[in-house]
Amino acid sequence: MNRKSVRTVGILAAALSLIFLAACGGKPETPAAKTGDAPAAAAAPKWTIGMSQCNLGEPWRIQMNRDIEAAAAAHPELKVVFKDAQNDSLRQRSQVEEYIGAGVDLIIVSPKEAAPLTDPVAAAYEKGIPVLVLDRRVLGDKYTAFIGADNKKIGKAAGEWIVKRLGGQGKIVELKGLMTSTPGQDRHTGFREGIAGSGLEIVFEADMKWLEPDARREMESALARFPKIDLVYAHNDPGAHGAYLAAQAAGREKGILFVGIDGLPHEGRVYVQQGLIEASFEYPTGGREAIEAALKILAGQTVPKEITLPSRVFSKDNVAAGGAWLEGK
Repeated sequence: MNRKSVRTVGILAAALSLIFLAACGGKPETPAAKTGDAPAAAAAPKWTIGMSQCNLGEPWRIQMNRDIEAAAAAHPELKVVFKDAQNDSLRQRSQVEEYIGAGVDLIIVSPKEAAPLTDPVAAAYEKGIPVLVLDRRVLGDKYTAFIGADNKKIGKAAGEWIVKRLGGQGKIVELKGLMTSTPGQDRHTGFREGIAGSGLEIVFEADMKWLEPDARREMESALARFPKIDLVYAHNDPGAHGAYLAAQAAGREKGILFVGIDGLPHEGRVYVQQGLIEASFEYPTGGREAIEAALKILAGQTVPKEITLPSRVFSKDNVAAGGAWLEGK
């Protein structure tokens, strides 16, 4: 028998074997079936959450997304879809509208600005889609819950801390976050309340839009105009760090103190440990708390309309011990 004939016989034998097994109601065993290690089919998520982040240009916002992702990973019944608005309010409006059209089960949104996001958030809420507003508020009350720390309280605590640190006297630079956002407004008004009645003088203020490069440029302007600056109060830690770098380039960093807000473990707290900034006031991302609230809502439970997160201050004398809680936590 030639080689071609042998191959043909082998194919026929295999086919007859399969016919025999089918007739007997059986099927060939696979290696996985023999060993019992066939992977179980992954269960499909029960709920889809749409998350719209105003931008990923700030380390704090990257951390928020990571916290949401990590908290959701423990719950296979959840699927979280992330969108980056790239600091564009119109883009973020469209993202919320896309989530509404897709029929997601819940929306989490951290707005760039309050007014532009108010209508789409209200539209989702009125259609019966729960909406968690994270960090920055929208106008009105047409949302399921707001989750965030008290920015005004943090700003006031920073002001009071600075008054005490400088003995009530000194020249201050205030580098503001985006002033069309509620955190920027609250961190400003709270700070002004905290220093009211003291001898502190605001010699320079500017909106650095939460961005370190902008803060550095604004600080360069302040340094060029004012030979005496005692302290920089920045609305976030990247702003404080940018101001430090500008002062360092001018050879003036040793005569100026820097205070920021955020208190991330790998950012503000490290700057404090390194002696680059004097203090950082924590603003928790709320990512874990957002997933906790979402799970309750999706399970038919109610959550408070306002979920206020506690905050700490990290300074060189307490950062190693985990900071100090602000009063009335």
